Amino acid sequence: MSATPLIHLESAQVSIQNVEILRGLSLTIAPGQLVGLIGRNGAGKTTVMRTLMGHLTLLGGSLNFDGKTLQGQAAHERARLGIGYMPEDRGLVPELTVEENICVPLWAQPVLPLKERLEFVYQVLPELLPMRERKAMLLSGGQQKMVALARALTIGQRLLLLDEPFEGVAPALSQRLSEVVGGLRGSGLSVLISQSDQNHASSMLDATVVIERGANLA
Repeated sequence: MSATPLIHLESAQVSIQNVEILRGLSLTIAPGQLVGLIGRNGAGKTTVMRTLMGHLTLLGGSLNFDGKTLQGQAAHERARLGIGYMPEDRGLVPELTVEENICVPLWAQPVLPLKERLEFVYQVLPELLPMRERKAMLLSGGQQKMVALARALTIGQRLLLLDEPFEGVAPALSQRLSEVVGGLRGSGLSVLISQSDQNHASSMLDATVVIERGANLA
């Protein structure tokens, strides 16, 4: 394993509408590591994800990806580095089909072979293949989570940011999501999973970071 962390977030300070959300949080993810970001609702988990993806500005501290700073890089530039993001609210376009939603990051970042990435996604999540022409608005919440995961996988060749992937999902689908994420172990892909507890993913996590009120819980 490389001595250089894939992600190194140090003493992060982030505010939203002048309200300080992250208060000195630090986080390190090694290449190929599965890390859990654990905290109650409102602790700042989504803010961490959005900061890593470039949707929020780091006001203090530092953020490096593979030893190089990410500060000042827009979200699309970070996606180009191989970072895939699955937001908590799924963020699908209701009128687009399953396959069209999966392809959105590939259309925005035409640096990866679309056909090959689609084949990879359908290999990892074969249950999406029969519903590829179905509109996203017709899917259940759990199915939409799987589509959002597939979309993140198309572009996330080095790092996946999964924000509350098990939240509000039926037990069977939650188990399936755990299997898919756990199956990525050994692929060299790093994964950060946020959740309110460790019940769904404790067995597959290499490390956990507990966040409380925007800071590391000592």
